[in-house]
Amino acid sequence: MGIYRALAVGLAVLWLAGCASGLPELPPAAGKPPSTSDPARYTYLIGPGDSLNIFVWHNPDVSTTVTVRPDGKITTPLVEDLLVAGKTPTQVAREIEKVLATYIKEPMVTVMVGGFVGPYSEQIRVLGAAARPQALPYRQGMTLADVMIAVGGLNEFAAGNRARLIRFVDGERREFRLRIDDLLKDGDISANVDMLPGDTLIIPEAWF
Repeated sequence: MGIYRALAVGLAVLWLAGCASGLPELPPAAGKPPSTSDPARYTYLIGPGDSLNIFVWHNPDVSTTVTVRPDGKITTPLVEDLLVAGKTPTQVAREIEKVLATYIKEPMVTVMVGGFVGPYSEQIRVLGAAARPQALPYRQGMTLADVMIAVGGLNEFAAGNRARLIRFVDGERREFRLRIDDLLKDGDISANVDMLPGDTLIIPEAWF
């Protein structure tokens, strides 16, 4: 039984390696947002946990700082249960102005964001054999190297060159091979790739 089990494990390793090597690779990071999905036009969207500084010109009594609730809503003076998650700060400012117009003549509102958690749909998720697997807020121009620094690199069991990136392009799921070992251990900059909102990194463990 031991021989058969070892053979099965060996075949599984070869199959996984073949699957990873058969995936396409992304081009090296360009040092600027890639054209795919046009991140050059990317605008930050508010998410639960973000801090919003709401400033109403000439009306300090209704100016305030609030944290977006888990349900994606906020409550401010004169404005109750306003859904803000998934919207831009400018969109939220205009909606607050509409509500305040009932009480204040021609209100002018500015919304400034702090915390920068962002909506869950745009976070970068790192799963598997990272030192600290977690979800990260997307930042324009973010690369694989930035993500790996944020999660503390790979753990001792990681097979970084078998890592995969899952990305949805025009609603279609696509997978790409990543060479994280080459990037982190060998300093191969060609292995550094641009990230997009909603990307998921899956880092498997090595077979010994």
